[in-house]
This record gives sequence, C-alpha cells and structure tokens, in this order.
Amino acid sequence: MQPLIFRKGLNLGEEVADELARAYHSALVDQVRAADHRYVAGRLTVHLAREFGFCYGVDRAVDYAYQARRRFQDRRVFLTGEIIHNPHVNDQLRAVGIRFLSDAGETLEQLDADDVVILPAFGVSVRDMLRLREIGCTLVDTTCGSVLNVWKNVERYAADGFTSVIHGKVHHEETRATASQALKYPNGQYLVVLDGEDTTVVCDYIRHGGDRAAFLQRFRKSVSPTFDPDRHLERIGCANQTTMLMSESLDVGERLRQAMIDRYGEADLPAHFRAFDTICSATQERQDAVLALLDGTPLDLMLVVGGYNSSNTCNLARICADRVRSYHIADPRSLVSAGEIRHRLIGPPSTAGNVEVVTRDWLPAEGPVSVGLTAGASTPNNIVGQVIAALAGFAEPVRPPEAPAP
Repeated sequence: MQPLIFRKGLNLGEEVADELARAYHSALVDQVRAADHRYVAGRLTVHLAREFGFCYGVDRAVDYAYQARRRFQDRRVFLTGEIIHNPHVNDQLRAVGIRFLSDAGETLEQLDADDVVILPAFGVSVRDMLRLREIGCTLVDTTCGSVLNVWKNVERYAADGFTSVIHGKVHHEETRATASQALKYPNGQYLVVLDGEDTTVVCDYIRHGGDRAAFLQRFRKSVSPTFDPDRHLERIGCANQTTMLMSESLDVGERLRQAMIDRYGEADLPAHFRAFDTICSATQERQDAVLALLDGTPLDLMLVVGGYNSSNTCNLARICADRVRSYHIADPRSLVSAGEIRHRLIGPPSTAGNVEVVTRDWLPAEGPVSVGLTAGASTPNNIVGQVIAALAGFAEPVRPPEAPAP
C-alpha cells in the first residue's frame, strides 16, 4: 500500500492562520513598510530593503508544518531535519510538538507506519524518500518549487547521459537532495563545485586532462560513487543550489561553457554542454533589493539578519560587505548594546564558517546614523521587527559611564 502524501497542504490553512500570525507576524514591520521602508527614531534612521525575509516557499513550508501538527494531534509528527535554516522557527516547531530526526536521540529507524513525517523546504534525498515510503509513514512534502525545478533538470541531464555539475555546498541538505536525483539513472553522475577555485580545477581538467587520482581526492566528498573525470566531464549540464549567489552561479556556468568550447569547439558545444536558469526568484529578488538599497541610500552600516547556516542570508551579507561595513546577526539578542554586537564573520563559504565574534564600538556614538537592514528568506518578520525595536533603543548618543564619586 502506497503511503499517503500531502503536497498541497492539509486544508487547514485558515485554522492555523492565527497561530502563525502570533508566532511570526510583526506590526512594526508593517508600519515600516507603510512608511516607504523607513523607520526614524531619534538620531537613527533604519532603511529596510524592499524585499526581505520569508519567501513564498519558506512561508508555505512553515504553514504546512503547523497544519500537519493540527491535523494529526494524536500521532507522532517528525521533521527529517531543520525545515529551514532559522533557529527561531525550528525551535517554535519543536515547541508545538514536532520532533526532528536530526536531533540527538532521534533516528529514522524509530519510525513506523503510524508516524507523520514532514519533508523540509530543501527536500530529501532519493534514498531517504524511498526509505520513508518503505516504512509507510504519512508524508507532508513541503519541498520548494524552485528546488523541484532544479531536480527536473538534473534528472533530464542524467537521462540524456550528461553529468550534473552543481554549484553548491556539498553538505547542504538541498545540494545532497539535488545530487541524488542524478542517481535515479544507472549511469547518472554528479560533481559539486563550491567556488571559483573548484571551478578552475574542473575547467583545467576539461581542457587538458590531468592527474585523475588527485582530482578524485580533491572532490572525494563531492562526486557520485562511480565518477571518472576522464569520462564524465565530456558531457556536462549546469545546476545550482538555489540559495547560492546568483552572480557566482552564472560565472561558474559561463566558465564551464568556455572550457567546453576550448575542448570541443563551438559547433559541437550542444553535444557537450547544457545549462538552464535554475536561480531561485526569491533569492534573486532579495539580492537585487539589497543592491538597490546600497546603490540608492547613503548608509553608515548594514545589518543582515538570519541563521548563520542560512546560505541565502550569508550571500546577502557578502553582497553588503563589499560595499559598506556590515554585520550578519542571528537575531535581536546579537545587539548586546550600542557598544557591542555579536555577529558571524562574513566571507566566501570556503573560509567564513559559522564563527561568531564580538565587535565593540559598532554603532557611531554621536550624530545621525543611517542603518540598512535586510533579512534572509528564512527569517520571519517578528525577528526583523525585534531588531528594529532594539535599534530604536540605541537612538540616543552613547555616553561614557560616569566616574565614581570620590
């Protein structure tokens, strides 16, 4: 018997709407939007990007999770892992009784056919999906449509004998799930590249060949089990993790295209290279909006709000850091005071990690201050509103502490 799979919600959207609003809505954010995305408090002006925070796919995934908890109150409800990369949202889901298979003490082996399992916005690998089907769990599939679009292209590449070269983070849930789509076909292959350095190595091998063993050692965690660079780089198709920096994904694709032209000639390119636009529209809209803010508004500094393991948030921070002093903060608690901020180091994914540091004297002590603000696609409005409120509390000049009385 095939398990029951819900892919379009559970018809309880109205019933959970108030609960979602209480958990994630912000009247202050609504107020800032209505005021042309500006908020003024004393000497401080906050400029909020035109597009920020929850995207449609994230909003839908969280909505479906609450619907599942409401529908199956008498059954165990699990998530395969974080529904999105925001600790606040994931903790809220734990608080309403949804268990995470990625948490300590939880395993796939404990599931049985009476359990309900929610698939996150990132999707799950083909192997995990088959296992869940075998168990017979009721499934609530919240996989984002933009991710599904990438999967379709990867499947098509594999069916036609093309290796999928995926620009992404090999340990990211979405990239793992995307790469697994190639393995639906007996000869399906994939290779994951993280950055320009990886791309250079791949392009050099396409053009000139090289040390096969060294290549496989470098990409040992990033290739399909039977990948052979001498055979499987002859026909490639480009794909990407949807939350990567668009300009970098496009650059990876263009460099690979040129390498194939250099190797096989432009006339034969269609037989060796394919590429489709698999950039997530919401990711791109948030990147475009922050660029428009940086281009159009003089700023003293920029705050980017979102989970430290959120790829799209990290990439927003990288865009900002190239233009103005910027801080990637997790939530309002990162704003310790007008003189101290806790934030994640900003840099390329291969170097930045999730290291949190403390910076002092981050906010100018006197005079007018113009602060830009944006948030990743997995950051709810209530967190954005709390950050604005915290900033408003720093609107007065920072005064040195008074000397103790003699």
